[in-house]
Amino acid sequence: MTAIPALSPALPEIFIAVAAMFLLMLGVFRSKDSTILVSWLSIGVMTVAGFLILRGPVPNTTFNGLFTVNGFTSFSKILTLVGAALSLLMINNWAQSIKFSRFELPLIVLFATLGMMMMLSANDLISLYLGLELQSLSLYVLAAIQRDNQRSTEAGVKYFVLGALASGLLLYGSSLIYGFSGTTNFEGIATALHSGESTIGVVIGIVFVVSGFAFKVSAVPFHMWTPDVYEGAPTPITAFFSVAPKIAALCLFLRVLVGPFGPMLDQWQQVVMLISILSMLWGSFAAIGQSNIKRLMAYSSIGHVGYALIGLVVGNEEGARGLLIYLLIYLFMNLGTFAVILSMRVKGEHLEKIGDLAGLAKSRSGMALALAALMFSMAGIPPLAGFLGKFYIFVAAVNAGFVPLAIIGVLTSVFGAFYYLRIVKIMYFDEPDKTFDRPDFIPGAIFAISSILMLVYFVFPDLLVRSADTAARTLFIG
Repeated sequence: MTAIPALSPALPEIFIAVAAMFLLMLGVFRSKDSTILVSWLSIGVMTVAGFLILRGPVPNTTFNGLFTVNGFTSFSKILTLVGAALSLLMINNWAQSIKFSRFELPLIVLFATLGMMMMLSANDLISLYLGLELQSLSLYVLAAIQRDNQRSTEAGVKYFVLGALASGLLLYGSSLIYGFSGTTNFEGIATALHSGESTIGVVIGIVFVVSGFAFKVSAVPFHMWTPDVYEGAPTPITAFFSVAPKIAALCLFLRVLVGPFGPMLDQWQQVVMLISILSMLWGSFAAIGQSNIKRLMAYSSIGHVGYALIGLVVGNEEGARGLLIYLLIYLFMNLGTFAVILSMRVKGEHLEKIGDLAGLAKSRSGMALALAALMFSMAGIPPLAGFLGKFYIFVAAVNAGFVPLAIIGVLTSVFGAFYYLRIVKIMYFDEPDKTFDRPDFIPGAIFAISSILMLVYFVFPDLLVRSADTAARTLFIG
């Protein structure tokens, strides 16, 4: 008789799944007037799930080795939940402002978050793929949620077609790894590779898996969907795309490569290094000529992924710590910036051109100050937290002997600073030709708090570094 698997390690995921199905029925029976209620309840569900993770069981594996929890997965899930909940706050505010009544919207965000949490705890290639596809299918729908908007529909179609290709690459790579290692379980793969069963077939499989992950994090050369999807999707949904799925995918990227594929570090390290360099270069130069701020943020995110991947290239505990610190800082930098973009309104009409920010400091000084702080942080200029994130990444690379990679990172940071500082120049030195509406409370609070955190993190980095260090150590201890 098969023993019943322990459910407590997966309690947060089970709670979200059950709550999402309940909220789905609530939305169906209450129809269109349930959007706001379902949104707030969804945020509450994410909050409760976060508390369940923090008070969860000791490191454990369940469901016949398919699902695992430890300090690293808990840290990653908390980051993902924070990003998803804050994004949903902005989505709810946006939906109310344009009277977009779709109770399915917060539910799709909730199901996407469930998929992210499942894939972060995946301990098998099969459970990893299931979690990843639950997330991906939800994101395709979110991109095209405004069915009457041509740009949104186009973004959803592009995301779906290219996402299907990336999923195929990942699945094919997984099948090769299974065929040559004899197992899909992470521990089993690591054992097989440690015993010297690494063949050219496994190496090819890893290349396909890395390619699939690179698409999910929008790293070059699998970035082609990012600018169009970022521009076409509604702004708060773009904010969601830029933080929660990206953070979850990068954490999963790290966990899979240093875990089951850790014995083949020499083989995948070169591939990831090339992806990192290309992403930093393309993110730094391609954004210079952009006039749409959401497209600029798309290229910015590609560059930031390149910097984060340096921590993965290093492949040790210090690199993992640097990556986690970077992701935590990136979370608030990006959400704060998109909260400002969401507040770019004139008489209720949303604007997206960088030139629309002209003279913002004279009409909305607080909003301009917050965006300036976030731009300086993204450029990596002290005394703001963005500098701290890059510092830990570059130091890890230098200590591991990757000095040229760190130099490329520093140089691309200098070039990339041009388009961040250009925004500051436009806000403070160009003459205004319009006055923005007063920001709504929620986006205003998010960009204000995010900009303050950029300074607080730099002045008091201990809690940030200590929590990331604990999570990274758990990953390498097992």
